[in-house]
Amino acid sequence: NMNFLSGIWWSLPLVLVWATPPVTSSWWYMGAVGSSRVMCDNVPGLVSRQRQLCRRHPEAMLSIGRGVAAWTAECQHQFRRHRWDCNALERGQRLIGRVLLRSSRESAFVHAISSAGVVFAITRACSQGELKSCSCDPKKKGSAKDSKGHFDWGGCSDNIDYGIKFARAFVDAKERKGKDARALMNLHNNRAGRKAVKRFLKQECKCHGVSGSCTLRTCWLAMADFRKTGDYLWKKYNGAIQVVMNQDGTGFTVANKKFKKPTKNDLVYFESSPDYCIRDRDVGSLGTAGRVCNQTSRGMDSCEVMCCGRGYDTSRVSRMTKCECKFHWCCAVRCQDCLEVVDIHTCKAPKSAGWISRT
Repeated sequence: NMNFLSGIWWSLPLVLVWATPPVTSSWWYMGAVGSSRVMCDNVPGLVSRQRQLCRRHPEAMLSIGRGVAAWTAECQHQFRRHRWDCNALERGQRLIGRVLLRSSRESAFVHAISSAGVVFAITRACSQGELKSCSCDPKKKGSAKDSKGHFDWGGCSDNIDYGIKFARAFVDAKERKGKDARALMNLHNNRAGRKAVKRFLKQECKCHGVSGSCTLRTCWLAMADFRKTGDYLWKKYNGAIQVVMNQDGTGFTVANKKFKKPTKNDLVYFESSPDYCIRDRDVGSLGTAGRVCNQTSRGMDSCEVMCCGRGYDTSRVSRMTKCECKFHWCCAVRCQDCLEVVDIHTCKAPKSAGWISRT
């Protein structure tokens, strides 16, 4: 069974084409009920509960499509200096499916960041009036008090609770069909992703009064940029805790007793990650042949680590860059175009560069 994540990913063009007409056009609205069944029935990988939600909230599918784009870009940003760089998402359903079928750290991160992406996208759509089923947070009304004194709730507070509720119903539906260890792992990481978005909900205020004296304040709650969620989950990925199922099958215990018990905010995984050095369909690895490495780095993007000890090729390339930039009053920065010659280092391929597959 392919996880819904890859189903949504490969159905994104379908979702976007279907939802291209503006919501305000009457013919789109009139045709939505009929066409939503066609669209929802053609999205691969959805379980019946997800298809029901798709038919009931067809306009939410465009938001989920945006969420897929957001979390995919964030995943690739966070893994940009690593052997597995999350680009398998763009290279084939089988590859990302293989990654997700494993119980590794990478799978834990993908589940968390994708769940967070759906929360973020649905919540944003609520605030922007794009969904019929939700709006701004209805609980943020009247007066309240914080460390700076009294204020009035106003503006449009992001309805994060609705975003979390929808994401839980949609994303978790696939896992709730199973009671096995892997389903529990996925549910745990999905929840960690949802909680991460809410962690960065911040209060913003506007002052009112003579000369902006702030005698009166109007405040609302807003989500932070999705990068904050990505950075937070990246730290959780690096500190992910290896677990095993407990004997009654209801939860986890740590695989190594030296480590602390995972909290609801931690990412958990069962099996160690492959090294991702070579092309291997079974683990969803594209290998690192041809990847750009950093000759001066000592980190994961170093040529020694990235190239797995195979060595690297160096090519000298010329490129145009902005240089000798000067500030001119007022208010412009003017630069010259300079030709820069740089060395680009790319990892050598293994002697046998074809796909390895054990199936």
